Amino acid sequence: MRPRTIDEVVGQSHILGEGKLLRRVIEADRLTNIIFYGPPGCGKTSLAEVIAKTTKRNFMRLSGVISGVGDIRKICDRARNELGGRGTILFIDEIHRFNKSQQDVLLPYVEDGTVVLIGATTHNPNFFINTPLTSRSLVFELKPLTKEEIKTLLARALEDAERGYGGVNCVMDDDACDFLAEICDGDARHALTALEIAVLSTPPDTDGALHITLGIMEECVQRHHVNYDKKEDGHYDTISAFIKSIRGSDPDAAVYWLGKMLVAGEDPRFIARRLVISASEDIGNADPRGISVAVACMQACEFVGMPECAINLSQATTYLASAPKSNASCMAISEAMADVEAGRVQPVPEHLKNKHVRAIGSNAVTEYKYPHNFANHYVEQEYLSVPKHYYRPTQSGYELTIQRYLKRLGEA
Repeated sequence: MRPRTIDEVVGQSHILGEGKLLRRVIEADRLTNIIFYGPPGCGKTSLAEVIAKTTKRNFMRLSGVISGVGDIRKICDRARNELGGRGTILFIDEIHRFNKSQQDVLLPYVEDGTVVLIGATTHNPNFFINTPLTSRSLVFELKPLTKEEIKTLLARALEDAERGYGGVNCVMDDDACDFLAEICDGDARHALTALEIAVLSTPPDTDGALHITLGIMEECVQRHHVNYDKKEDGHYDTISAFIKSIRGSDPDAAVYWLGKMLVAGEDPRFIARRLVISASEDIGNADPRGISVAVACMQACEFVGMPECAINLSQATTYLASAPKSNASCMAISEAMADVEAGRVQPVPEHLKNKHVRAIGSNAVTEYKYPHNFANHYVEQEYLSVPKHYYRPTQSGYELTIQRYLKRLGEA
């Protein structure tokens, strides 16, 4: 069921849509070296084969898992002998598996145009592919397929009599299709493999039809359906329970709702973003380390990916749920923004202005006092024309220390 033309490719409209760079390069046959970076089953290999067919070039394939320097030289030397013909595309799957020396062997062949390199990797090219190769290539990030795009591929497979199951009397229930499209997490290969297993293992009904139900599909992917629609109440109710459990300092409940979301196929980056928000909204300066933990977790999710990043999410979730809580910083910015939006905009006091841009002829006589020149690095001076307290630290966690410090400054 691999696509044979650009128009058959499902997804990746951000690089293959009308007028987009990759489509223009392919259609004009002005192909350059390319590196495709994206998760499994998003179409990296399929897209490389479509490019080869569209541009009418020879297509040769290597694998970063099993190929070595000898294989690279053999194919590139063969391509060099064919120069002046159609040209050769060298597709290297899992190119990040090549070590630095193996990648360096490719350089002269890429540099002199012996081959047009198309590399595919699930790892960030900036970290796992040599700079000389990436600097000579266009790097395109491919996205996981959406649920609707997966359903389109499944429908094609059931209708195509030549390459799919169009010649089989097969009916797939909507809830089974929805479940498979959701559970495969944007991986087209996973979805088509599960469909194949379902068709081949399901006995026909009395009327000779294959009826694929939700229960059959759950067995084929070895996962049970979790009532969790990313666009409906199941999604919003669960993330709400997750955040409120953290806010309520219940790590057990928080990690349960985290587990539900991950099993249901929620994007871990979405959960990580909510943890970053909660770290400032609900913990704040009661534990200033909370935001560092949350941001580190977000970066770990990008770097590691599922399923291992579930551990990072669990660590951050339990830490934030167990941390002392304060919404003082959240309330402070809300009040300050409300004052500005209400029209209470205060002018910048003269002694706080940038001296380099101060209006000519200013008669200001108040000089700015540099706090580091005074005892305890503090001196009393005007920072607002109309003073107002926005930040009111609580007695929770580290914020009690902040409260005492500000109080001592006021008394001094």
